[in-house]
Amino acid sequence: MTDALKRLSDEGVAIWLDDLSRKRITSGNLAELIDQQHVVGVTTNPSIFQKAISSGDGYEQQLADLAARRLTVEEAIRMITTADVRDAADVLRPVFDTTGGQDGRVSIEVDPRLAHNTTATIAEAKQLAWLVDRPNTFIKIPATKAGLPAITEVIGLGISVNVTLIFSLERYREVMDAYLAGLEKAKAAGLDLSKIRSVASFFVSRVDTEIDKRLDALGTDEAKELRGKAALANARLAYQAYEEVFSSDRWAALDKAQANKQRPLWASTGVKDPVYKDTMYVVDLVAPGTVNTMPEATLEATADHGQITGDTVRGTYEQARSELDAVEKLGISYADVVQLLEDEGVEKFEASWNDLLKSTQAELDRLAPSEG
Repeated sequence: MTDALKRLSDEGVAIWLDDLSRKRITSGNLAELIDQQHVVGVTTNPSIFQKAISSGDGYEQQLADLAARRLTVEEAIRMITTADVRDAADVLRPVFDTTGGQDGRVSIEVDPRLAHNTTATIAEAKQLAWLVDRPNTFIKIPATKAGLPAITEVIGLGISVNVTLIFSLERYREVMDAYLAGLEKAKAAGLDLSKIRSVASFFVSRVDTEIDKRLDALGTDEAKELRGKAALANARLAYQAYEEVFSSDRWAALDKAQANKQRPLWASTGVKDPVYKDTMYVVDLVAPGTVNTMPEATLEATADHGQITGDTVRGTYEQARSELDAVEKLGISYADVVQLLEDEGVEKFEASWNDLLKSTQAELDRLAPSEG
């Protein structure tokens, strides 16, 4: 059997797992994925934690201890999630060391309820970095308008950042700009730029889900022809933007100071439409210097039958642009779609966080010691 995941790694794509739970750490499963499936990083989000903690698996003793200390539910969740991220970071530490800090990373997200509050996002990012206290952590900050100045400020403090929930090409350019501005601040403060890392999480499958829905509503042959093309086109044009920004004069000055490029990370790579091949957002987005964070099902599908045929991004820009233009010509507004997806992304993570608050509060109440 050809080792598709090894081929993917050899093409310059870092394979990260888009999932984390305490059981995955304690059972040795995470270590196994690193050892056997070329996994070199982990991403989490509020929905992933909500699912893991609500399952209860492995969290009982810590919840009982937290209940005994009468912590608020917010404090309890931060203690639980940072413990998982710290332990996962320790499992991935050898990867971090052998890759010079490029991989071996674990991402943890700021409270999604702060997505539109710059000052609170900065404060939360600093707190999370302090709480986890591992050099191979990424603090996730959403690419909202309020998130952009927070990214600059946090990078300027020397904290590595995973920018999340990027859907539009315009916003992606603003994210790269925010990163470069942060590096410039860090440089002015005399920080070691070689120690600061960042990835930009560009979301893929949700773009097809929304645009396909609108194409289906049109129902014409022309519309049907464009199904399943917008997300890949969007991501490929993002890579073109990445190549432009990181070959600019502005970047050259930072490069000279040992700064690291902000790698594009393909997120939301699980296929939502069963009509499409289940490895589509992996095999069709192969380009050097990228990260692909996959749910376990996508990782397994790629290992089993992924066809890695080399670079599938560079050289496609003209075609990608014409596909997005064709969608726009049918009356489907790109600007409207990407704004809707950003708003929905923030709302979904907030809803998951609120569910997590409720279920954790119920557990703390159940386990709280009786008075006296």
